[in-house]
Amino acid sequence: MKKILVINGPNLNLLGVREQKVYGTQTYKELCDIILSHAKKLGVSVEFFQSNSEGALIDRLHACIGQMDAVVLNAAAYTHTSYALRDAIASINLPVIEVHMSNIHAREEFRHNSVIAPVCYGQISGFGSTSYLLALNALAQM
Repeated sequence: MKKILVINGPNLNLLGVREQKVYGTQTYKELCDIILSHAKKLGVSVEFFQSNSEGALIDRLHACIGQMDAVVLNAAAYTHTSYALRDAIASINLPVIEVHMSNIHAREEFRHNSVIAPVCYGQISGFGSTSYLLALNALAQM
C-alpha cells in the first residue's frame, strides 16, 4: 500500500477559526477526516503532520526518506518565503505535491510566487479541501 504523508504548515491548525471568508468553517480535524476517508477509497495510507515551525516541517520531510512514498504539502505562508523548505523538498527525492485551499494567484501579490513550486511534482490551489483530494488522486495514480 502506498504511504503518503500530508504535511500542513503554519496556522492550518486554526482552520474553522481563522479567516473564514477565505478558508471556510471546516476545522483541521474535519479536513483530516475527509482526507483519510478519500485515501481509504483510493487504497492508500495517509499520515498527518502539522506544525507552525519551519524547522519541524523540514525535519519531518527528512524523516520521509525510506518511510513514505509521497508527500502532499500545504506549506502555507512558507510557500512564499522558505528556501530552506524548498531545499528540503529537493533533497528527499520523493514526489511532493504543493496544495493550497485558496487560490494563491487570486490573493495578495506576495502570495503569487511559490519558492517551492519548482521542486514539487505539481501545484493544486483554490479548491478548498478538494485540493488535497486531487493531490491524493494524482499520487495514487503515479
